[in-house]
Amino acid sequence: MNIEHLKLFLRVAATNNISLAGQALGLSAAVASNHISKLEENLKVRLVHRTTRKVSLTEEGKAFLPYAEDVIASVASAQAALGFEDNVLQGTLRLTAPASFGRMHLIPALTDFLAQHPGLNINLKLSDSIVDLVEGGFDIAIRNSQLKDSSLIARKLATDSRIVCASPDYLAKHGVPVSPQDLKNHQCISLTGLDHWNFAGENGEMVIKAKGNLSADNGEAIRDACVNGLGITVCSKWIAYQQLQDNKLIPVLTDYPLASDTAIWAIYPSSLQVAPKIRAFIDYCKQYFVENAYWEQ
Repeated sequence: MNIEHLKLFLRVAATNNISLAGQALGLSAAVASNHISKLEENLKVRLVHRTTRKVSLTEEGKAFLPYAEDVIASVASAQAALGFEDNVLQGTLRLTAPASFGRMHLIPALTDFLAQHPGLNINLKLSDSIVDLVEGGFDIAIRNSQLKDSSLIARKLATDSRIVCASPDYLAKHGVPVSPQDLKNHQCISLTGLDHWNFAGENGEMVIKAKGNLSADNGEAIRDACVNGLGITVCSKWIAYQQLQDNKLIPVLTDYPLASDTAIWAIYPSSLQVAPKIRAFIDYCKQYFVENAYWEQ
């Protein structure tokens, strides 16, 4: 039984798409389909239902899946016992991340990681939309939102503390709010779909609906609008740390911290055997961002 065919089968089971599964392993759609057919011929059973748009596991395929996972896990353990190092990585690691975080922090973090693993290729998709990890054939998603899908596993990489801030010019012209209720008299710049700001106060949580003449769907745009004096906004420190250090943005309402438990997460499908490249990347990022969370200083 071909181990590479088993790896492909696991990927097909996770993505329900032979073409995407093959792409993740560096195979064309035709070659990937041929490999699955050979695996079925070897087992003398049909493992997947094929349609023009996607595939799904047959009952036999579902029954075979845990055994295939065990085989791949056993092979990995055997390689480790024989001295194969996990850091000798090859192939392609497919990542997706929020656009701003990817440009500002993930790209710089990749420099040392790729230097450590020159045999590895990285395919990175930057998007502020929540990308479907399985359908997209991604190995890992970097997200700063809470995990809602129980079929995924999340590893915390770093904190994502958020503050309310404004430019010195805006505050000089319009005054400094002393309580969350004062925001009703200010221009509030909100991220699209996040116009309810939750504050933690002595008497419990307060929810303020942010109102203003500007909203945007990108964190860097929100930050830059705030720097240019267009209003008050909520910013993650990782996106505004340089402007805060340079006093282009000033924290306000510091006595009323935002009620938030957000963080930066690495997310991957639980149905996949955790490949060494996935484990290595997550471990690297966790150490990198914990030790270099410069935006929190």
